[in-house]
Order: sequence, then structure tokens, then C-alpha cells
Amino acid sequence: MKIFNTLTRSKEEFVPIEPGHVRMYVCGMTVYDYCHIGHARVMVVFDMVTRWFRASGFQVRYVRNITDIDDKIIKRAVENHEPVGALTERFIAAMNEDAAALGVLPPDHEPRATAYVPQMLSLIGDLERNGLAYQAGLPDGTEGDVNFSVRGFRGYGRLSGKSVDELRAGERVAVGDGKRDPLDFVLWKRSKADEPREVKWPSPWGEGRPGWHIECSAMSCTLLGKHFDIHGGGADLQFPHHENEIAQSEGAFGHETGKPFVNLWMHNGFVRVDDEKMSKSLGNFFTIREVLKKFDPEVVRFFILRAHYRSPLNYSDAHLEDARQGLDRLYTALSGAGVDSAVHHSASAPVFQQLAVQWASRPEIARSVIGFAQAMDDDFNTPVAIAALFDLAAEVNRATDSDLKPDIAGLMRQLAGVLGLLGRSPQEFQQSGVQGLDRSRIEGLIAERAAAKASKNYARADAIRADLLAQGVVLEDGPGGTTWRTA
Repeated sequence: MKIFNTLTRSKEEFVPIEPGHVRMYVCGMTVYDYCHIGHARVMVVFDMVTRWFRASGFQVRYVRNITDIDDKIIKRAVENHEPVGALTERFIAAMNEDAAALGVLPPDHEPRATAYVPQMLSLIGDLERNGLAYQAGLPDGTEGDVNFSVRGFRGYGRLSGKSVDELRAGERVAVGDGKRDPLDFVLWKRSKADEPREVKWPSPWGEGRPGWHIECSAMSCTLLGKHFDIHGGGADLQFPHHENEIAQSEGAFGHETGKPFVNLWMHNGFVRVDDEKMSKSLGNFFTIREVLKKFDPEVVRFFILRAHYRSPLNYSDAHLEDARQGLDRLYTALSGAGVDSAVHHSASAPVFQQLAVQWASRPEIARSVIGFAQAMDDDFNTPVAIAALFDLAAEVNRATDSDLKPDIAGLMRQLAGVLGLLGRSPQEFQQSGVQGLDRSRIEGLIAERAAAKASKNYARADAIRADLLAQGVVLEDGPGGTTWRTA
């Protein structure tokens, strides 16, 4: 298995620290609002990564944190006149609903920053003893924030590929913040008098709260150790967040472990909207909930996985509609093979070489199985893996042996299950996404149409068909009666 390491800017063979085990940390959401489509990409991508590791026989310990203390959270809670805890609980629940809708399995650990303040204080203390943290003196003679001394850490800038001097260019020292260097970043924020009581913790440096960067170092090192396999997140976190995590963690523990904080860094690409960067200021900012009002959740997951995780993802209704049609072709192949039930995929997946041997008499099918596995082992190349699914769908459609069709369809579904796809019955998928009509109403109109046809009132039967089509429902007449699907 080869994975692109952002730190070395190259694909590397993945060699776990402990054979057969993967320890992975991914930066999660700051919970002050509903998750947007960029968050959806992070959740789906690293869910896919975790599933593939497990499919490949690894035991995975996957940690994705929750930032539940932050300037934006405090600001929103104050604006809403509600406790910070009530705000964060509400949006954590919403996040979990969105993740479940997208087929994202819960991480093994989902630590909340507020539960790890003692570990953060211990880490800051280590940095202070190592000469890498200092408390700022303010002009009024009081003590301010505790900052990390960037120039004291050799190697700062390795992840972003910039030297300290390059990063220093253009920076300005904020008046009165007490920083020794504008690149220095906050480890511990002194409390402000007007901040809510619940966001203030005692510390050796005065009452306050943690800075954002120190949170992830404390949570990851506590749950995965001071040296672990993979750290992931969105490309926007590469600098300064992940750069700062390296500096903090290695600054505190590097002399102790003699090893890097993390062996391999993974970053998924940005989400763009109609080829423009997604942002609230441009008015092209979409929450997951808004998108799911228009498109089935599995279509959104399929749309995300059709692109390589490191490439930009261009969001548009047209691209999502194209994804829906593609996913519909796969479900149609299942339906044509007589596969009409849902399936519950287990965490373990097929042993691919055994499957290839099993299908040795059908080399075109064996090639699809091997191609799927090779694509996933090549830096999680989901576009090529999904192409293998379409090859199998074509084989299902071409098969003339009625006994062989379900077997090929079952194989296709096995492989798709590793990506968290094709777990529903074809009918359930093809009847999803109808707006404004419930199933009982549709079934009632189908019955009314059948009665109209029986009484030779073909004008009424045709009118019902046309009315349903206008509302996005296609009727299909067959030997077993009339079925329906979304247009």
C-alpha cells in the first residue's frame, strides 16, 4: 500500500509502527454551526481510508476530535444568549446526524477538547521547561497569553515547505499582544472579564482557556501515543494548524521519543463551487443539510468518492445529478440481476486475492477485482476503484446465465460495500429523493391508474402517469405490475 505523504511530498509505502495496526488522528469539526460540504468531504474521505485499512486486514484505532471551545463558539453562544455547552451539544448532535446520513461510521474515539484541558496544561508545562513557551508581558504590567516560540523550534515550516523567514515576511506584530515574534502562536489564552464563566479554567499562568493548536496535540498524543502512524485533515489545516501541532508535540516530546510526532500526513483537497472557492462571503456556501434536501445522501457520498481525495472537488447541482445517474446505473445492474434486498456490510471485507482466484475462469471479472484492490492500495484511488465497479455492472448486464448474474452482482456489491456504497435495495435507492409526495400517495395513484386502465379510461391513466412524471416519478409497467422510481 502506498500513500502520499504531505510532509515528504511523495507517495510512500505504508509501514505501520506496530505491524498489523494503524493509529490515525483526523482533525474534526468546530461545533458552532451546521457542517458544510467541506466537512462532508473530510468525514467521507477518512471513513473510506479507515474502511480500506480494515478491509486490508489492519486493526485501526481512528480518532477524530471535536473542538468544543473556541473564539467562534464563544461569540456565537453570546450572540444567541445561551450557554456554550448548550450550543455545542446541539451542533454535535446535528453533526452526528449528518455523518450517519452520509454512511460515515463513528470513529473509535471522538474526544472533546474541553475534556482534555489537564493534558493541555501538562503539555504547555513541558514546552515551558524546554524553553519553547513563554508568557507575554502586557504594557499595563499584567501577564498575558502563553505563546509558543517558533524560532526556538528547529525545522518549523517543513510541512508547509516554507522557511521561518519566508513565513515572517509580511507579518506584523499586533500592538500590545506581548509576542516576541509575530509567528509565535497562542498556547493558553488569558481570560477576558466579559467571557462566560464556563470557558475559564485555572492554570499556572492564570485563568484562561487553551489555544486551538494545543488541543489536537494533547488529544492525539493522549489517545494514540507521542509517535503514531497517520495524521489527517483538510488541506486548509496544513498551515498553520498542522505545522503548529508538529512544533508543539515534537518540542515537548521529541527529545524523549527521538522520533517524529507523526510518520505520515494526509490532506484532502479543497471543495470548490462552480469552480470558485466555497466561502460565505461569495454566497456559495452549502451546509450538508441544504444539500441533502435536494440529493440522496448516498449520491453525495458517491460524488465525493468519485474524485481522488487529494484533488479539488467541484460542487455543483449538475455534478451531483451526474453522480446520481452513475449510482443509479450500478443499482440498476443489481436490480437486473434480481438483487432486491438491502445488505448490512460488516467491518471486514472480501479477501481480494481469494476472490480473484475464485473468478479465475472469468478473467475479465478477476481483473476487475484485482484492479479495484490495486487502485485502493495506490493512495486510495477511488475513481479507478469505482471504474472497476462499472466494469462489473457491465458484466452483470452482459451475462446470459441467469445463475451467474446474481453472483457477479453480489461481487460488485461486496466491493462497493468497502466504500460504503450499494448497501440498500435497488428499489429503495430508486424511490429516494421524491419531493412533495409520500410513498403511500404514489401507491394510491398507481392503484387509481390501474383501475382507470381496467375500466378503459386511458385518458385518466395517461394523466396520472404524466402528473407523476412532472413530480419526478417514473412509472414502469411489467409482468408483475407497475413499479415506480425517481426520474
